[in-house]
Amino acid sequence: MSTEIKTVEGITKESTQAMIDEVLELYPEKGKKKRAAHLAPNDQASGSACVKSNKKTVPGVMSARGCAYAGAKGVVWGPIRDMVHVSHGPVGCGWYSWGTRRNLMSGITGVNSFPMQFTSDFQEKDVVYGGDKKLATLLQEAKDLFPLAKGISVLSECPVGLIGDDINQVAKVAAKELDIPVIPCNCEGFRGVSQSLGHHISNDTIRDYIIETREFPDPIGPYDIALIGEYNIGGDAWSTKPLLEECGFNVKAVWTGDGEMDRIAATHQVKLNVIHCYRSMNYMCKVMEEKYGIPWIELNFFGPTKIRESLRKLAELFDDNIKAKVEAVIAKYDPQMQAIIEEYKPRLDGKKVMLYVGGLRPRHTINAYEDLGMTCVGSGYEFAHTDDYDRTASEMPDATVVYDDASEIEMEHFAHILKPDLIGSGIKEKYLFQKMAIPFRQMHSWDYSGPYHGYKGFPIFARDIDMAVNSPTWKLVEAPF
Repeated sequence: MSTEIKTVEGITKESTQAMIDEVLELYPEKGKKKRAAHLAPNDQASGSACVKSNKKTVPGVMSARGCAYAGAKGVVWGPIRDMVHVSHGPVGCGWYSWGTRRNLMSGITGVNSFPMQFTSDFQEKDVVYGGDKKLATLLQEAKDLFPLAKGISVLSECPVGLIGDDINQVAKVAAKELDIPVIPCNCEGFRGVSQSLGHHISNDTIRDYIIETREFPDPIGPYDIALIGEYNIGGDAWSTKPLLEECGFNVKAVWTGDGEMDRIAATHQVKLNVIHCYRSMNYMCKVMEEKYGIPWIELNFFGPTKIRESLRKLAELFDDNIKAKVEAVIAKYDPQMQAIIEEYKPRLDGKKVMLYVGGLRPRHTINAYEDLGMTCVGSGYEFAHTDDYDRTASEMPDATVVYDDASEIEMEHFAHILKPDLIGSGIKEKYLFQKMAIPFRQMHSWDYSGPYHGYKGFPIFARDIDMAVNSPTWKLVEAPF
């Protein structure tokens, strides 16, 4: 957590509030009142949220949020490599969630179903007469196609909840007949206010159906940890896991990027849970702490400053052996990271960035940009809760704008006034800002690049940010400001 108050020249709480007031005038009175609570200048010293969050999107406002199904299928369940994940409902939802997050997998011959999309392809007759029999047939087909699969998840879409199909009973019967775990996840898209509920529902199903059903085949050791909320986007886990192992830790399970069901099920045996994406997996960490006495710690592996800080914070929970190894690892990589900074910082120093992403990146990546000399002038989340903004306040410069569930008109207005040199956001915002001649990086899935985590990822991150900001193509597009 940052203790020094960071400021940005020309930005004050008054100027930021004036900018917010301007954009609020674009709304009808009722919409203006609702959105006002979700936009505010950051108060870094307070270390607490300055905006309201996790509320329903104002009807008529174009939101970048996803749904509960997206949070379950696209985030938590989908990256597990040795299971078949069934989208139960119309084909559209399954197609849209098909590999869009770039959760890379090692692959196991005859098991890895990730390149495929399993869907029950609901038709009108299924809505009228129910889809239970169709689901039972699909589960049998999935088992026949992938006999080595360790389990099957069933992720329900909106129509399933509306017509009342009992996927729990179908899954229960199928699990006995197929002799593998079949996990029902009641994650209909209309539930909750965003994809965040899908994360929570998925955590609950792992708690109810998976955890403590297996044990690790290898002996338990004092340095056994699990990496939680790491989805291996662009190969991030393949950077973070080896780094932790180089520090002397034994990473027994990864939740859930390139994850294995048996190892996830045995995680109740580890000594510590290391969580990366707090928003999507804090529920399960708290369950394991309460039920099994396993402590957990949130760490940040974006950029050398936070990597160094996180490794030392982690080492403090272990003995001198681990502390010595951590310091040796830091000493090994610090010169390499400094060389990267010296290469790119002269080209990026003083540049401004606005962030609008989900999960953890609106706070975790701030220091990585600062390592390159850049300044964050605005940040916000699509589906955060209050504790996410509590964690963000100390990382952002004071008085910079914080926006929750921002609409495109808000982001466009802020960009006009703040004139950022880069925007890091999602695919829905990408083309809007590129047409405005503002350099852009897709910070949900690294724009087909990565990894960005760890010492392996920072050089790639620095290269990609430099390419985006300093590309000569932007001279060919006329900016609107």
